[in-house]
Amino acid sequence: MPNMHLPTHLQNLQSELEKHDMWNWKLSLGTVAVVGIGLAVAGESYFGGAADLSASKANATAAAAPQAMPVPVAKVVKKTIPIYLDYSARTEAIRNVTLQARISGHLMKQHKPDGADVAEGDLLYSIDDRDFRATLDQLRAQTDRDAAQLDYAQANLTRGNDLVKSGYVAKDNFDQRSSTLRQAEATLAMDKAAVHSAEINLDHTEIRAPFAGRLGHSLADVGTLVGPSASGLNTLVQMDPIYVTFSASEADLATIQKAKALGKIEAVVLLPGEATSTHKGDVTFLDNVVDRTTGTITARATIANADFALLAGQYVSVRLRVMDQPDALLVPQVALGSSQMGKFVYVVNEKNTVDQRLVSLGAQDGSLVSVTTGVKEGDSIIVGNLQKIGPGAPVQPIAE
Repeated sequence: MPNMHLPTHLQNLQSELEKHDMWNWKLSLGTVAVVGIGLAVAGESYFGGAADLSASKANATAAAAPQAMPVPVAKVVKKTIPIYLDYSARTEAIRNVTLQARISGHLMKQHKPDGADVAEGDLLYSIDDRDFRATLDQLRAQTDRDAAQLDYAQANLTRGNDLVKSGYVAKDNFDQRSSTLRQAEATLAMDKAAVHSAEINLDHTEIRAPFAGRLGHSLADVGTLVGPSASGLNTLVQMDPIYVTFSASEADLATIQKAKALGKIEAVVLLPGEATSTHKGDVTFLDNVVDRTTGTITARATIANADFALLAGQYVSVRLRVMDQPDALLVPQVALGSSQMGKFVYVVNEKNTVDQRLVSLGAQDGSLVSVTTGVKEGDSIIVGNLQKIGPGAPVQPIAE
């Protein structure tokens, strides 16, 4: 405030100085306020940024830790399994015959259609039998005539025997009567043989199935003149049982012989495309020589074929059960992986992480395969999600 006792020009100067001091004071206060606000903002930014940085680091750490992959697992089991030998094979009919007419005549009738399944003794073909029946009737009549002559010769010899004792008949006449009797006996025997032959020929006019089987395509039409020198009428093939012939390697020969010495060797047959077999039998033949050119030995199994599903000449697979392997360690085949080092499985360890184990494989048993090295009984084998895991990966095992 200006001093009123000072001259006017000094009062004006004092007023200007006071105004100047007030402005500097306000400016200072403003500057302090701005600086305070800046420090507050900076402090908030600093401490807030530090908090954000800590949260980011925590999130990054959480993201870096992999999550445990759920995987299905199965235990390694120990049990006795069968050991098989597998071979490619071909089926063969036990009996395969051509039906042939044994007497000459015209074919009258075919009683069974082509391809029919027939039983033993079924009538298949008939040949015209009229000539054979007439011949048989004639021979039977001749037999009756000669039988009557034999009776007369017998009676005549009996009378001659009494007369020769009394001397009324000469010895020569008695010998003639004895000779006539023996001739009549021989004639009657010939007649009976001729009748029997005619009966056989009459039977041959009916061609019957010698065994149960299946007919093929007929080779002679009705009305054809058939006979022993003509072509066959048809073929008949036995269907049940049936042979399955295969060639076993020389290396397997000792195993097969050892199994055969202990008893029957079970054989099962698989048709192409079959997963399980319904046709079983036993090995019934093992050849006595090894083929030098192939190093194999011919063997044969007799297989039940009640459903006639196996036909002669088919290619099949045959499996022989030669022994049992006790205490085999088994894992599912789906658990196997392959690498340049060989076959492996993934095992869940006590830390629930993955171990990769190289394994050596043995015989198969259905969906399982035996493992000779690499695992032990009770190990948890991963059987799924194999492409999504690797050694050391954390997993969450789920028992199947």
